[in-house]
Amino acid sequence: MFKQFSHLFTPRVTENISFRDDEFEALGLRLQDEVASVFDRSLSIREVDSGSDNATEIELVNLTTPYYDVERFGISFVASPRHADVLIITGAVTHNMEIAVKKTFEAMPAPKFVVAVGDDACNGGIFKDTYAVNGGVDKVIPVDLKIPGNPPSPQDIIKGLLGLMAAIKTKSHRSETGRR
Repeated sequence: MFKQFSHLFTPRVTENISFRDDEFEALGLRLQDEVASVFDRSLSIREVDSGSDNATEIELVNLTTPYYDVERFGISFVASPRHADVLIITGAVTHNMEIAVKKTFEAMPAPKFVVAVGDDACNGGIFKDTYAVNGGVDKVIPVDLKIPGNPPSPQDIIKGLLGLMAAIKTKSHRSETGRR
């Protein structure tokens, strides 16, 4: 009988789990500074799944979990394209989703920034040239940045957003100096 209750009195062996990813933390703080310098506020993202296998969406959702918690860096996902600074498209654009992608893009306020996330969104991925797919997002709307990967990791997504901030800064610097 004592054997059955012995597990209550012995210490359990568990893993030593680190709840802090130093590389991600550094990237997030850098992104927070870049977003503040470009937008003077936080960054709002609207995500549209245009025909993916949900692998990329899982990584985007991971960004909002307590482990990554991108909201602490001023990054938030919004439900309306009218409130978005950046439109993230995942998945190859299917014929059925083409109008929805275009309408979402048109509903965004200017300036409009579009990021294709994942191999399918970048170039059609494994669905490229199939009967139900238009191809990558750039076949339907203009794309400012592509983040490849199947799926890209949360770190890759943050690095991509840092690249977008650098591109926006470069573009605005060129327009201020009169160069194209």
